[in-house]
Amino acid sequence: MPDRRTFSHRAHEKRRPARLRALGFAARAAGFALLALAAMALQPAPAQARDGANEVDVELVLAVDISYSMDPEEQALQRQGYIEALRSPEVIDAIRKGVNGKIAVTYVEWAGVNTQEVVADWMVIDGRESAVEFTAQLAAKPIRRLYRTSISGAIDFAVPLFDKNDYRGLKQVVDISGDGSNNQGRPVTAARDEALAKGVTINGLPIMLNRPNGGFPEVENLDEYYRDCVIGGPGSFVIPIRERGHFIEAIRTKILLEVALAPPSRWPARVIPAQATEPRSACFFGERQWQQRWGN
Repeated sequence: MPDRRTFSHRAHEKRRPARLRALGFAARAAGFALLALAAMALQPAPAQARDGANEVDVELVLAVDISYSMDPEEQALQRQGYIEALRSPEVIDAIRKGVNGKIAVTYVEWAGVNTQEVVADWMVIDGRESAVEFTAQLAAKPIRRLYRTSISGAIDFAVPLFDKNDYRGLKQVVDISGDGSNNQGRPVTAARDEALAKGVTINGLPIMLNRPNGGFPEVENLDEYYRDCVIGGPGSFVIPIRERGHFIEAIRTKILLEVALAPPSRWPARVIPAQATEPRSACFFGERQWQQRWGN
């Protein structure tokens, strides 16, 4: 039910002279801006900050699932989605409007606990030219398929990459995309919690196409699993992909949100923000499923 105070406040606004209302709006806008700046100032600097490093708005690890549960067409759509999103005018414009006007990005592919590869190393994107240069590396690399799904392994591989680059971001983000739950390596919640303790934010792009893959049945509520067991940190979120035609749009929306230095006042459709509640998903679902099927 709508709050009665909201209606009362609106009625009061209508009775005020236009000039006073305008002054009130301006004052509130200024207040919100000051609050946003204060919140950014109070956020702890990433534990991995390096003296003299190049300052960027975001250090972003794009960690992409290449396990066999993804068919070749989906993998190609996923790769192309990142290429087109990073080259899109909307993303480039958002990057340029940041405090430093640039971000640092690396692209990682992962599957099992010991199968991760940096496909495109750290690079600054500050406009279309650098975006094309970075994504050209993705376009040139062949797409592989490997066994198992270790989200915890992907997080454990991604977090140290922040120490190894030459940049210092206002925030550090690991973006995990995948179509299944963790079934190898240590518990995903342990890897997530260690990353969050270091000041890293984790976002998720669960792929939920509801198609047979010749292996495990898909996790019915993979978006909830990602929300409860994978993502975390200030402004973290999940964007599920339920149709092949949504790949590019979802990836573009995800990157736009990650480039922004503060969460939006209103989340876009299909975006599921993190919630400060007890998990409702079984975070060991993938491990139990694998053990029941294979016994290891």
